[in-house]
Amino acid sequence: MNTLIGASLPRPDALDKVTGAARYPGDLVRPDMLHLKVVFAGRPHARILEIDSAAALAAPGVVAVLTAADVPHNAYGLIDSDQPVLCADVVRFVGDKVALVVAESREAAEAAARLVRVSYEDLPVVSDPRAALLPGAPLVHAGHGSNLLAHCPIRKGDAAAALAAADLVLEGAFSTSWQDHAFLQPEAGVAYVDDDGRVVVETAGQWLHEDRRQIASILGIPDEQVVIRYAAIGGAFGGREDLSVQHLLALAAWRLRRPVAIVWGREESMLAHHKRHPMQVRCRWGAMRDGRIVGVESEVVADGGAYASTSAEVIKVAALFASGCYEVPNISSDGYAVYTNNVPSGAFRGFGAPQAQFASEVMVTRLAHALGIDPAEMRRINLYREGSIEPTQHPLPPGVSVRACMDACIGEMDRRRSALSPQPSALKRTWGLACGIKNLGYSFGFPEQATASVELFGGAQVERAEVRAGAAEVGQGVSLILRQIAAEGLGLPLEQVALISDDSAEAPNVGSASASRLTIMAGRAVKDAAEAALVEWRAEERPARATVQYRPPATTSLDPVSTAGRPNYAYGYAAQAVEVEVDTRTGLVRVLTVISAHDVGRAINRQQVEGQIEGGVAQAIGYALLEHFQMRAGQVLTPHFSSYLLPTARDTPAEIVPLILELADPEGPHGARGVAELPLVPFAAAVADAIFNATGASVCDQPFTPERVLAAIRAQT
Repeated sequence: MNTLIGASLPRPDALDKVTGAARYPGDLVRPDMLHLKVVFAGRPHARILEIDSAAALAAPGVVAVLTAADVPHNAYGLIDSDQPVLCADVVRFVGDKVALVVAESREAAEAAARLVRVSYEDLPVVSDPRAALLPGAPLVHAGHGSNLLAHCPIRKGDAAAALAAADLVLEGAFSTSWQDHAFLQPEAGVAYVDDDGRVVVETAGQWLHEDRRQIASILGIPDEQVVIRYAAIGGAFGGREDLSVQHLLALAAWRLRRPVAIVWGREESMLAHHKRHPMQVRCRWGAMRDGRIVGVESEVVADGGAYASTSAEVIKVAALFASGCYEVPNISSDGYAVYTNNVPSGAFRGFGAPQAQFASEVMVTRLAHALGIDPAEMRRINLYREGSIEPTQHPLPPGVSVRACMDACIGEMDRRRSALSPQPSALKRTWGLACGIKNLGYSFGFPEQATASVELFGGAQVERAEVRAGAAEVGQGVSLILRQIAAEGLGLPLEQVALISDDSAEAPNVGSASASRLTIMAGRAVKDAAEAALVEWRAEERPARATVQYRPPATTSLDPVSTAGRPNYAYGYAAQAVEVEVDTRTGLVRVLTVISAHDVGRAINRQQVEGQIEGGVAQAIGYALLEHFQMRAGQVLTPHFSSYLLPTARDTPAEIVPLILELADPEGPHGARGVAELPLVPFAAAVADAIFNATGASVCDQPFTPERVLAAIRAQT
């Protein structure tokens, strides 16, 4: 009988975080360390004519000024190595790094950085992604030949013919904005060369072994000569997938053979790390009178910014989910990721799914109203079911539970909706509904695996276990989850299971803390390794050791002609009902109640699942209503929290209701599947639906600021 799986065990790191004892990267700085300061470009597109560092080098306390000439291999990137560590000839966005000042103190480094003189020749700026695709547009990367970073076409059936034969065809145009990850602590870390000659970087990140690979490539040394260690991490959300300061620390420590440190301020973080992709969606949806959706045409254009990051993968997700979680027989979907001179865009919780499904969910609701069908019933008619064929002409992986999520959500909403009391005429209160789908794990043929080791110690019986799995603990609680899975499989109390997960030299590669994948992937590897270690133990091996690499069912890239393929091995599903109050005098929208239903397969730690849902909803409120990161002509207009508004406790609804369904996933450990990204996927669409139900106003541009909502209300009169 399970005793640990499903138990709401307390977080072992909670007390240190509450008391301040937890050591974050900024807490690792020691008095004997040198300090780094980045000289940023400060302009969106320019040719570097000269870098004069003489005055900076002569400043008190300065040890070195590093430039591109000091970088052995001056290119990096998660997928495409198109970003320079330090720019040598051209800068492509305001946060490009031109030089690195190293000094005995932080104050000395900051003062000297202001003395570095860079002469530029400004180049034409391209800041609109659609304009960037026009013939003759200035090129962000001259050697690339165009500003098209990636194109993902998806075809199923004959969308044009289906739309021509449909009883109703509606068109839509939507836009979403950048979103900053807004970590609790901005980027920071330390680095040094240890007694074995290894470059050790202690920082915060999402993938130990990928950080190691890229840094080793930059320095031109073997992977084993780089060690990455993660301290406590104040949030990640995809924003720590790309290198930010890790490679700068490694470069300085390797060059100077002295310990170095860097701590970015909030403005540096806002300026220099990647954001959520802004997207523009244009679409046509066709349906029959009985509510069947028969055709979708969609074009999604994503602003990838100055460098590739993960844009090629994000746009695949957006193109795949342009028709939402609905089985549509005829689809023509095109996703375009585009280079511009804006801040680079990359991974962020949801990875293209929230943007695409904001549009798709609104379109389904519009079709329902136009046909006189209840929007919930419209969804029931068209939602995916077991065996449905997804847009890439492949059956969905088993475990299709979006209908169960929606029914649970509607049932809870109906119980609460009946208690609504009349409101003053200017305050309109009502509910909105939306559904969502998100892939779990890597997609489209990207290699997927997780490796874990388990070692057992004891005499006649197993007395303790040591688990090794390089899973980044970014606040989501994976460290406790993996220990619960191992302890359950070994029949040990939790306190007799230790986990080593934060050192690339000590823990095997389980992949990134992204794509809602660590529970299903690392958890499965740990479970299988524990079972294998027990086999060795029973064979009288003392201590018993087992290392297991888990590989899920393979995914594939899409056929270049038919666009057919198996894009994902697992999906997560969600439904949300949101009660809002709209002040029709000001356009202010308040979220009062959120019901968030999720199929998690099996909740390994129920309290942590609830925490993920509640945290995801809080972040979704910011994305839907408040967080309006703005750029103009390549310049960041919102570099501080005074202008880039985050939700506070006052913006959090009085009640967030997590509805946890446990319909076992065939691949996950104990049936578990991921949940981390799902609360953000349908939320903006649910809020937009509530605004429409309250006022009759359709909001198509996210975030739904009071100005935009008020304009939409006035447009109805």
